[in-house]
Amino acid sequence: MGLGDLNEAARVFTEARPRLFGIAYRMLGSATEAEDLVQDVWLRWQTYDRDTVVNPGAFLATTTTRLAINNLQSARVRRETYIGPWLPEPVDTSADPYLGAETGNALEFAVLMLLEKLTPHERAAYVLREAFDYPYGQIADILQSNEPAVRQLVSRARKHVTGERKAPVSTTAQRELLATFITAARNGDMQGLEKLFAAEVASISDGNGARQVSRRAVVGAARVAKYVAAFSAWWWEGVEVRFITANGRPSAVLQRGDEILAVLTVEASEDGIEQVLWMMNPQKIAAVS
Repeated sequence: MGLGDLNEAARVFTEARPRLFGIAYRMLGSATEAEDLVQDVWLRWQTYDRDTVVNPGAFLATTTTRLAINNLQSARVRRETYIGPWLPEPVDTSADPYLGAETGNALEFAVLMLLEKLTPHERAAYVLREAFDYPYGQIADILQSNEPAVRQLVSRARKHVTGERKAPVSTTAQRELLATFITAARNGDMQGLEKLFAAEVASISDGNGARQVSRRAVVGAARVAKYVAAFSAWWWEGVEVRFITANGRPSAVLQRGDEILAVLTVEASEDGIEQVLWMMNPQKIAAVS
């Protein structure tokens, strides 16, 4: 293998890389795991007999998807030992709003959380179709299946995502709700908080057992308002708020001095805030911050 060959291999891979990362991230819900997986694809690509590959882009996407399916199976085992709720690892999408895809689909936290409940093959079919607009025939090749079966996988996944989720508000409305929520939370304004919430709102914190991070979701407007107001007096002391775009939607980085405490976002419908998501596992939020 000459240096020219390897340079060409690197060029092809670099061009495909945003898409490969986008597939891996949507499959795994973890930027760190997606990075590792894409690195693995690169190592395989270097040592593969590339002369036998007719379409490098398709080959790399296939390798990425299949590795992600295997990885998901072991990720499920790892998540059984995770302490408290598991939330996706946030990614900053300000530079690449679609994360290597034709659309920003299957990037939002609420959707990634719903995708966790699908089988790995359903998830792969949904991601390839909804975010990357792959033809059903190509998805069938990637999944070593057939077209009717793939159509069924996509249809089942779509039903699950749309059936479980109310239509989200616009980005502008979400940002306003997030900012208003932060103000009310800081002030311990229970009535103000309750007004922002949908009846069945859930506050979910991901800390993997970190100190002072709730290990259970808190559900219901009055309960969440009471819960958030309860730590307003001490928790927000000295906290600076910086708004960012994570996973295509407005989020806030909450920081005290040099310490990043949380990446916070809300999921909202016409009824109000449906979910308050506190990402507080230091390993997950380091990259975004």
